[in-house]
Amino acid sequence: MKRSFLSACTLLLAFASLTSSAQNTQGKTEDLGRIVVNSYVSDQIDGLPASAKSMLTNKLSQITTANGLGGSEIQPRFIITPNITVLSKNITPTAPPMHAYTLEVTLYIGDGIEGTKFASTSLELQGAGTNEAKAYIAALKQLNPNNADIQAFVEKGKVKIVEYYNSHCDFILKEAKTLESQQMFEEAIYKLSSVPEVCKECFDKSMDAVAPIYQKQIDRECEMQLAKAQNAWSSGQNIQAADEAAGYLAGIEPAATCFSKATALSKTIAARVKELDKREWNFKLKEQQDEVNIRKATISAARDIGVAYGNNQPKSVTYNIRGWW
Repeated sequence: MKRSFLSACTLLLAFASLTSSAQNTQGKTEDLGRIVVNSYVSDQIDGLPASAKSMLTNKLSQITTANGLGGSEIQPRFIITPNITVLSKNITPTAPPMHAYTLEVTLYIGDGIEGTKFASTSLELQGAGTNEAKAYIAALKQLNPNNADIQAFVEKGKVKIVEYYNSHCDFILKEAKTLESQQMFEEAIYKLSSVPEVCKECFDKSMDAVAPIYQKQIDRECEMQLAKAQNAWSSGQNIQAADEAAGYLAGIEPAATCFSKATALSKTIAARVKELDKREWNFKLKEQQDEVNIRKATISAARDIGVAYGNNQPKSVTYNIRGWW
């Protein structure tokens, strides 16, 4: 069963690469729910000038973006990282003298958290400049995202990442369940929403698991926002208090269990505002989604929570690439 599941998911990935237009359109609007590989240049590369390091980071980002793996840093697990070996360096007998370098640039894709290397490829690049940094930059400019070897390397990395989710799906679901039991709903949603859509079976299981956790999250948030709205209204029961309460009520999701209480409070405030100011209170709660779109809306809203959680995590990640070169 596991082998057939793996084969089906790998075939799905191959099909997705053939239908890149549809896949890429979807990918541009979603960071969670798809494969994202982050660019990482290690300080372990000997002699790499700072300006060349910046150029190299940009080149890695171009490679991932051109091959459908670009995105934000909300999924920091998978990385593309290089190593550089100087094969030769010479000073040319010209005026002005030029630094001529031949570099072997090896690219790696892997799991930067567990330290597992998935794929690698090496390219020999040459560059010359009036100083060492310019020679490095001239060579690194030749890194072409459309290079056939680079594209094959990226495709192999994609397959390995899908295999990771196949083999870790039960673990991801169990970890999310544990986080849910600890009322760490945002982190649980983040874990589940990070499963790429290209691995459909694990993705569907994850989205099924997201729904009840999302419900608990919006129920908790509803109670908090409702309490704040009630306190704001009770403090003055005037136009200013009504507007302050509205700020809290506006964020309550219609699917939350306390939404009916929020509706009742809204009606109470509206009646009092009309009595005080002889006008209608210009406020409306969020509207309930129809049943046809409820799953889609839930997934979208849950992903928003996952994105917010991911964006609030520390951006500095220590990666484990020991033994990759």
